[in-house]
Amino acid sequence: MIGDVIGKPGRQALEALLPALRDERSIDFVTANGENLAGGMGLTVATAVALFELGVDVITSGNHIWDKKEIYPELERNERILRPLNYGASGVPGRGWGTFHALDGSELAVINVQGRTYMQPIDSPFVEIDRLLDEASEPLPPIRLVDFHCEVTSEKNAFGLYLDGRVSAVVGSHTHVPTADDRILPKGTAYQSDVGMTGPLWSVIGFAPHTVLPRFLNGLPTRFEVGDGPVVVNAVQIDIESSTGRALAIERLQRVWEP
Repeated sequence: MIGDVIGKPGRQALEALLPALRDERSIDFVTANGENLAGGMGLTVATAVALFELGVDVITSGNHIWDKKEIYPELERNERILRPLNYGASGVPGRGWGTFHALDGSELAVINVQGRTYMQPIDSPFVEIDRLLDEASEPLPPIRLVDFHCEVTSEKNAFGLYLDGRVSAVVGSHTHVPTADDRILPKGTAYQSDVGMTGPLWSVIGFAPHTVLPRFLNGLPTRFEVGDGPVVVNAVQIDIESSTGRALAIERLQRVWEP
C-alpha cells in the first residue's frame, strides 16, 4: 500500500522503483492513494492511467478526489478508482470499495474510508463500514485492505481497533508524514496510522516551501506548487494469510529516488 502520490515527481519515482520492488519482494497486489496525483491536487483520467501502467492495481483517494471534475465520470466507469465510502450513495459518483484479484489468484476487497475530525462532516466511517461488512448481500472475501483517509491519529487509532479482526489491514493516509506505529493488532489486523507520502523529500508535505511558508509567516493566501528534487517513496508491505485474511507481518518501506 503506497502513500499519497504527489504530482509528477511521485509518479516518476514510482516509474523508476515500483516494477523492481514488485519483483524483488514478490508483491501480488498494490494500492496507491492518488488524490494528489494531478499537479498536487486531484486526479485526472490521464494521471490515473499512468499510475495503472506502472503496476498499481487500485487507486484509493480522499477529500481531494473531487478537485478535478473530469474524474467524476471515470469514477463511475472505472472500478479500480475508489472514492471514500462514507460520502454516501445519493448523487455521489463512484464507489468506496471493490473486489479484485491478486497475481497469486487470491480474491480481496479494497475499502476506502474517510475520517471526520477536522474534515468534511460526511457520514460516519464507523457506521458505514459496519453496514458494508455486516449487511453486504454477499460476504466480502477474507482479505480486506482499508485505506483510512483521516486527519488525526486518535480517530485512526480508534478505527483500527474497531476493525481489529474484521479486516486484514487499516492503513492511514492524508497527513503525508509516516508514523512509526506499524504493528499487528491483537486480533490479527495490520495497522499504521499514516503510511506517508510519495513526493518531494525537501518539501512541505509535497509542496515547494516558498509557496507554503507565506501562509505561516503572514497568513496571506498562496498558490501551492509541487516541490522538486529527491523524491521519497513511502509504502507498507503486508503479508496476509489468504484463507483467513489474518495479517502475518507488516513492514514499512521507504526509498529515496534522485531524478
